[in-house]
Amino acid sequence: MNYKISVGTMCGTLLILGAPLAFAEVPQACQTVRFAEVGWTDITATTALSTEVLEGLGYETRTDTVSVPIAYAGMKNGDFDVFLGNWMPSMASISDPYIEKGQVDRVAANLEGAKYTLAVPQYVQEAGVTSVADLDEHADKFDSRLYGIEAGNDGNMIIQEMIDNDAFGLGDWQLIDSSEAGMLAELKSKTANEDWMVFLGWEPHPMNTNFDMAYLEGADDYFGPNLGGATVHTNTRSGYVEECGNVGTLLENLQFSLAMENQIMSAIMDEGERPREAARSWLQSNPDALDDWLEGVTTVEGEPGLPAVKASLGIEG
Repeated sequence: MNYKISVGTMCGTLLILGAPLAFAEVPQACQTVRFAEVGWTDITATTALSTEVLEGLGYETRTDTVSVPIAYAGMKNGDFDVFLGNWMPSMASISDPYIEKGQVDRVAANLEGAKYTLAVPQYVQEAGVTSVADLDEHADKFDSRLYGIEAGNDGNMIIQEMIDNDAFGLGDWQLIDSSEAGMLAELKSKTANEDWMVFLGWEPHPMNTNFDMAYLEGADDYFGPNLGGATVHTNTRSGYVEECGNVGTLLENLQFSLAMENQIMSAIMDEGERPREAARSWLQSNPDALDDWLEGVTTVEGEPGLPAVKASLGIEG
């Protein structure tokens, strides 16, 4: 059998084979990214960072502030694509049923070394309250109240479980539902007069530097060991990473740090900056973070992502 291949055909074939592969344009259905955000300043900060990056890549974004249960129901129902605030293990009772049923995906850890447990002002610890087992002995000074944040969040649920179980003699205590801002306003008022208060504390958060506070020992069975030591995970609606692979790569790459989040949260809470402004300023001052985040990530048109995001932030190079 004889094969005849013209020089022109051969050259064209070689040109095609030798050409660099072009990235595909992002599917239209993936060009809007919908975030669930739960009103905690750390998740506000990380959502703002992610939003700045995505919009620099040419995506549209939408963020809705909802309760934790609504965030998970929304991901299950396809109303939200991404939630950056799956604190583990404290949120296991809420998140795990969705993940075990394949309704929500736990994509990657985005923060290590966090903590989440009950705390008191430093002067209360110095007076002898160093463990949750010490609380009930001083119930009158605390007015038998445990201050949480918004109703339905995992921390409040854990506190209520402690009360329901009469753990550490707390069966006749009352959980005070509020919000992050409301709880901190109460803390500010109490500490001004050195009144006693026990409340949900966590890190990263500016409360750790804005208040002299101490975390209570002894609640490992409820909040986990190491003072509620936590890892924060990125969650998505089921199948999202496979469906929208470019955003999926970004989500798998995203890694935050305690120092980063504390700095951005302080700008939001202490200096009054809007979350997007605080996130943008941090990225402009720390552009090296983008190198790892944007590895293998393109714009919606399929162009390299890193230079596009840097250009959108006004970063040279």
